[in-house]
Amino acid sequence: MVASIVIGTAIFGYAAWAMVKFINKSKKGKCAACDLKKSCSSGCGIPSEMK
Repeated sequence: MVASIVIGTAIFGYAAWAMVKFINKSKKGKCAACDLKKSCSSGCGIPSEMK
């Protein structure tokens, strides 16, 4: 019984953490939240002279 509660809490806790992380990244915008933003060649609307 206790193990089921702990496992359930861990699953729902992780789901809540993942949701908050996703929402925070989506608020930043596509390129600002990207892990590859420093090496990305797509530009994301930044003029080439500002890169």
